[in-house]
Amino acid sequence: MGKHYLPNLPQMEEMLREIGFSSIDDLFSDVPEGMVKEFDLPEGKSEYEVFTEMNEILSRNKTVLDMPSFLGAGAYFHYVPAHVKYLIERSEFLTAYTPYQPEISQGMLQALFEYQSMMAELYGLPVVNSSMYDWGSAIAEAALMTVRLHKGKRKRFVVPKALSPERKAVIRTYTRGPGLEVVEVPWDEKGRLDLEALKNVVEDAAGVYVEMSNFFGLVEENVREIGEIAHDAGAYFVVGADPTMLGIFEAPGELGADIAVGEASFLGSPMNFGGPRAGVFAVRNDRKLVRQMPGRIIGMTKDADGRRAFVMTLQTREQHIRRAKATSNICSNEALVAVASAIHLASLGPKGLRELGEVILKNTTYLRKRLSEVAEVPFDGLYFKDVPVRFDVPYDVIHERLLERRVHGGYYIGGHFPELGETALFAATETTRREWVEGLVKALGEIIGEAGV
Repeated sequence: MGKHYLPNLPQMEEMLREIGFSSIDDLFSDVPEGMVKEFDLPEGKSEYEVFTEMNEILSRNKTVLDMPSFLGAGAYFHYVPAHVKYLIERSEFLTAYTPYQPEISQGMLQALFEYQSMMAELYGLPVVNSSMYDWGSAIAEAALMTVRLHKGKRKRFVVPKALSPERKAVIRTYTRGPGLEVVEVPWDEKGRLDLEALKNVVEDAAGVYVEMSNFFGLVEENVREIGEIAHDAGAYFVVGADPTMLGIFEAPGELGADIAVGEASFLGSPMNFGGPRAGVFAVRNDRKLVRQMPGRIIGMTKDADGRRAFVMTLQTREQHIRRAKATSNICSNEALVAVASAIHLASLGPKGLRELGEVILKNTTYLRKRLSEVAEVPFDGLYFKDVPVRFDVPYDVIHERLLERRVHGGYYIGGHFPELGETALFAATETTRREWVEGLVKALGEIIGEAGV
């Protein structure tokens, strides 16, 4: 059983006697025979031995700091200023769990209030909660919320087919239990949401979701019109937006969104193997919507002595709220990630955020231009961050040979969207250097030439 790994081994017999068992085998006697296995674990090692062994294992990783990376599809290499990490590592933030006694957590509550305020301005909607788990869970919670707003009379939620497979999976997981129907709308010949197809499925829908740049990186040209179609059918309009694009594009609220969602961790957090993240969730100023929001809302008020104070204004589920009254089962939020996002956003300011968006757009446009010289970009239009590239060679071969040249290629999406063939998403951010793009294009040309295509 690897007993030498148990820190309470000297007390084991005493603990077993206390709960009425004579041995470990007796404790696990109700487990079917053959299910409990002995593990041949090695003897324990010293801290330094573990450190050196783990360091050797970790050195095998190759990160975006070791080679140029064009991996897209929701994980992007953004530069995070050093002071962001310094500030969130202060004990006031780093050790602050989601506050159950908010009155004693004024600093954390104020930081979350600032996060909400900045995201409200950025997304163009006045009410923002203090974060969800990630972008996918925010969409899923929006789907459940639109159904609640229709009092369960409508149980269909419409999403684009050109949506991240991961986010689709999260939405379907959340909606399966309550029995919601998730309807996908195909893309048109331009790679954007097909408006005619939307009109055919929007009737009786509780909500319609669209992203301002879809999974392929294409900037959606008809967001406002999609919202009008949704509203004409009596559905709520949900818009997803990457916060790094909102310095140069119209905010979801300005485009008619009832609910807006996004990914806060693109500001303030490193890639970190995909997590942790924090989902943005915002709604328009409508009491009916606010009361059905998931998560928590931090408010500002005055105490009995007239001093400014921060309070937990709304919380949708806690130990002291009855289950039937809860609008969501989200309890803990991604508070530290949200605070990091707020610090980064405050550091940028309006001018910096605009410049960030402009640089990303410029780099994406250049990446698309150069890639189209060696392979096919399936759709014309304006791209932000991601660019789909289709090859006549199996992409796994291309990817492996790129790695041999110390270049990390794009994310293969042909398995998710077979109609696109051997297609991968290549991404650019503000960190993408022109010489990286030139190196990528040169390497692709060589690889394709070697394949004889």
